[in-house]
Formats: sequence, C-alpha cells, structure tokens
Amino acid sequence: MTRVKRGYTARRRRKGIRLFASTFIGAHSRLTRMSTQQRMRALVSSHRDRSRKKRDFRRLWITRINAVTREDRVSYSYSRFIHNLYKKQLLLNRKILAQIALSNKICFDIISNKIINQSNTKINQTNTNKGIKES
Repeated sequence: MTRVKRGYTARRRRKGIRLFASTFIGAHSRLTRMSTQQRMRALVSSHRDRSRKKRDFRRLWITRINAVTREDRVSYSYSRFIHNLYKKQLLLNRKILAQIALSNKICFDIISNKIINQSNTKINQTNTNKGIKES
C-alpha cells in the first residue's frame, strides 16, 4: 500500500485558525490547540457582547436624558417625562432624545415644556370637571 502524505491538508486546516488568531498574544497565536480554544472563546464573547452593546447604549441614552431633565431649567424626572411622552404619542426614541439633549438643549426644553404644559392643563381640566359634577 502506498504512503499517504497529509501535510497539505493539515496545514490548510490550521492556516485559517492561525490567521484568525494572528493578533492574539504569545502561545495563543502560535500553538494550534490553544489558538482553536481562544478562537472559540472569542466567537462566544463577540456573540454575547453584540446583544450587551445594545443594552449598554440604551442605559447610556437613559442616563443622558435623565441628566438633562433634572437640570434647573426643566426639573422633571425621567420616568414622568417618558410617561407623558407616551401619553402624547410622540414618536421619539431614546437615542434621538439623547442626541437632542446633548446637541440642542433649547429644543429639548421646548419638547419637555410642551409635554409638561399639556399634562398640567389636562389635570386642571379634570379637576374643574370634577368640581362641576359634585355641585
């Protein structure tokens, strides 16, 4: 039986792993077994952190909106702001609101004041209507 030389096949299989792990440090980039383990670990981490990145950005936007709403000009809590935003059916997500809050605070003040004034007028109207019904 003739001898089968498998050098090319094995080298081709390991070459892709080595290219992926070329930026790793030390034995993680040189040794085949260790580089395959590090590759699997890196792929798991990248898959997990793709969803974590969305979560982190949402937290950042909420923090920025909360900081601007609690300033002296507005003095309003984040939860009440978002609640009244939904009641008024304004279709602005947190990313856009955070960008407006950072770049153009005057525009953000106009939005929040409009929401506050509309909610206060509705509260006053309901209180007067209750007074009319009682008498």
